[in-house]
Amino acid sequence: SSLDWREPMTATRTLLTAALFGLLIAAAGNPVRAQLATPAKATVRLAADRTAYEPGSRAVVVARMTIEAGWHTNSNRPTFDYLIPTELELELPAGWKAASVSYPEGEMESFAFADQPLSVYAGEVELPATVSVPADARPGTVPIAARLSYQACDDRSCLPPTTAEARLDLVIGAGGEPTPIGREPARRGVAPRLGLILLLGLVGGLILNAMPCVLPVLSLKIFGLVKSASEGRAAVVAGSLATAAGILVSFWALAAAAVVARSAGAAVGWGVQFQEPLFVTFLAVVVLLFTLNLWGVFEVPLPGFAQRLSGPGAAEGVAGHFGSGLFATLMATPCSAPFLGTALGFALGQAAPTVFATFTAVGIGMALPYLAVAATPRSLSFLPRPGAWMDRLKVVMGFLLAGAAIWLLYVLAGQMPAERLAFLEGALLLLALFVWLRGSGGPVSRKLATAGALAALVAAFWIAGSARAQKLALAATEETRLIAWTTFDRNEAERLADEGRLVFVDVTADWCFTCKVNERLVLETEEIAGLFERHGVIAMKADWTNRSDAIARFLADHGRYGIPFYLLYRPGAEPHLFGELLTKDAVVEVVSNAAAARDATRLTSIDESGT
Repeated sequence: SSLDWREPMTATRTLLTAALFGLLIAAAGNPVRAQLATPAKATVRLAADRTAYEPGSRAVVVARMTIEAGWHTNSNRPTFDYLIPTELELELPAGWKAASVSYPEGEMESFAFADQPLSVYAGEVELPATVSVPADARPGTVPIAARLSYQACDDRSCLPPTTAEARLDLVIGAGGEPTPIGREPARRGVAPRLGLILLLGLVGGLILNAMPCVLPVLSLKIFGLVKSASEGRAAVVAGSLATAAGILVSFWALAAAAVVARSAGAAVGWGVQFQEPLFVTFLAVVVLLFTLNLWGVFEVPLPGFAQRLSGPGAAEGVAGHFGSGLFATLMATPCSAPFLGTALGFALGQAAPTVFATFTAVGIGMALPYLAVAATPRSLSFLPRPGAWMDRLKVVMGFLLAGAAIWLLYVLAGQMPAERLAFLEGALLLLALFVWLRGSGGPVSRKLATAGALAALVAAFWIAGSARAQKLALAATEETRLIAWTTFDRNEAERLADEGRLVFVDVTADWCFTCKVNERLVLETEEIAGLFERHGVIAMKADWTNRSDAIARFLADHGRYGIPFYLLYRPGAEPHLFGELLTKDAVVEVVSNAAAARDATRLTSIDESGT
């Protein structure tokens, strides 16, 4: 029908209706503008690394993001896929290639709305981008615009995603000079937490000396200090400092390996090198040779430079003490101590300087006893003087190291078939035999024994390197277990929790000594088995003896990079994370409270439904 302009009210209503529909259509086409404006909790500004750029060169443009105090944004690689990442997009002139943006690692932080640490940015964060200046770019200024997408959250809630924009004019021409940009961003709130993490690492490293993995090496150090004490104060100080240096160098090497592995996209964590049969075989060989040496089967002649380091009459020498520090760290890696998991879990999610700082703190903590001896060498005066008793002590310590060798073979049993392990053990036996023959024969037989020892050594490493890592069938030992463990399946565990079930997850490995202690003294007991049975707890075991990216991601999602790790899925609540040193009381309390909350929810549902 046609519009009757002779009726003003009709025309007015029609025009208002058309305008309203136009606004609704515009809102539907641009829903962000139709909503209320999101408060800006972050700003961005651009800076270039030079005052001018020649055609064909590369420009570094840094977007400096400043986040309001008390707020944070998700990092570019959030902890969970459903979280909104922080992303930078540069708008370049026509004909210019897209910029390559480098995003820094986020900080793992805990918040009231999440029971798991999240990877976030806070304070001031720098996002450098590399821009290629075309070879045919004309002299003058070129405008570049930046669009930063982010979602701001505080400790309680999150705002809707929003954007911040900035502009910069690049100067194309000769005579450009560097500008002071690209410095390490100063992130608010990191320093105080880093101080706490370093303290935890220091204490955790000190406690590491008392863990069973290190005790065989510690027994060697006691023997070495007794011998050093007979050489005087200078020998004690030099030996203690050399041991501490060996420990620190080892931790720096571990930190470097972790940074390199993470940059390559590999899983990182404390003790993951024990997932490699070659590494475990190497340690088994070293422990075997140390054992034979303590039993007097052979003596290790030091090379010329080591003899010069040792000095005349030195009992063990600086080189020997340094090597024992390296060895102590290697033997310590399969063990986890209180506070150590928290410190390393935080560090392995941070930038390289934080990783090195935390590993240094742990190394200093582990080296503290030796630093204390170096500071007060007279503290060794309580030790008996060297004598015939030391020969017997050497034999006893040899048995301690032999026990460590047995444990390493147990670890290998979970990484290769039984028949291949038998061949490996045979190669180690031949190595021991040829070493003994070399020490007891003449010049000709020593050469033949040396060749035989080298052949046995090559055979041992070949067997370990060519072995296909295999998990032992858990069903083979289920009849001896009090708890009916099932293989860990994350999706299944979360589904069961949604259905109202309690699911206890144990991430363990054959090379994790602390895991085995917790299993024997806490989990596989009548009390905990009865607790799980009464409350219908489903027990799942995640075996990390061999490499598993799924388990590594599961640990990282919960802010952990080492084991043991224990978690309880609870209906209607975030999972509960236990400490590394498990106790019966902690398990009973958490499981009982979770079961009570679940049962109360069920009763409430029944009352409301009236059935």
